[in-house]
Amino acid sequence: MAKKTQNLKPDTVLKNYRRDNEQFADFFNAVLFGGEQVISPDELEDVDTEESSVLNHKDYVESIQAVRDNIKICKRSLTYGVELVMLGIENQEHVHYAMPMRVMTYDCGAYKKQYDSNAKKYQTSDGLDKNEYLSRMKKTDKFIPVITVVVYYGDEPWDGATTLHEMLDIPEKMKPFVNDYKILLVEARQNDLILHNMNNIVFFDMLKVVLEKNISKIEARRKVIEYAAKHNVDKTIVMTVAGATNCKLDYNALSKKGEITMCTLFDEIAKDGKAEGIIETGLDFGLSEEDIVQRLQNKLNLSLQKAQEYFEMFGKQTV
Repeated sequence: MAKKTQNLKPDTVLKNYRRDNEQFADFFNAVLFGGEQVISPDELEDVDTEESSVLNHKDYVESIQAVRDNIKICKRSLTYGVELVMLGIENQEHVHYAMPMRVMTYDCGAYKKQYDSNAKKYQTSDGLDKNEYLSRMKKTDKFIPVITVVVYYGDEPWDGATTLHEMLDIPEKMKPFVNDYKILLVEARQNDLILHNMNNIVFFDMLKVVLEKNISKIEARRKVIEYAAKHNVDKTIVMTVAGATNCKLDYNALSKKGEITMCTLFDEIAKDGKAEGIIETGLDFGLSEEDIVQRLQNKLNLSLQKAQEYFEMFGKQTV
């Protein structure tokens, strides 16, 4: 029997979603250029997401391995005169308090990879002066710039650092002498992106509903279903939203055409409501988690795993 509920990892569904060049270009146009159509989908080309390098210093050798979520190269001249630029996305389900350093590592890896590739051209000193040969790089050689955007899908406001300086215990007078590194951060729950691609528009609209803190998860799910039905949202977008936020939606509620079967989804919502009531009542009467899970299994005809998922979902809210 096929699983009823999706169990996809957020990174997986988001990586798949961002592979689409039209959605990728529209997102970066919104983040970098306020919605102006600077980057065209046909200018984008996928790049290897692994940024691995080895740092050597005398007897010390350290290997750094970093795998990006999505990265593409823009291959035609942009309005701002850049011939080539690498565009990367990092998806974050939780706040990462070392994110500036992490992004710096990714970007450094991308530059190091370019340097290593470029240096292979200069195995001998032919045509090079002493400094160029020692550098394995000509003065005229240039690298492709790298831009990384962090997209945060948590339901709490981002309270982590957005610059390297924020991670450092550093006197104010020393700051001008310590290089900083900032990240481009987009919060899915609250942003002012000007998007044009309809999939991106409904994707972020639905995320804002799911991540709304002032309403219950049941109400949020109900609103998402109503929105999806009203706007005839494609099944893949619904699944991406569900995967990105760990919101379990019934696969059987989505027809093969991608339409939302409302009655099935509302049946799931009704079951959620009953489960929440059983958990709340059980906790009020001082029942143990084991007893409450058993009552969920008996009254709603649930598997042990599903009953435990309900307790994990609603038990913490009630306590």
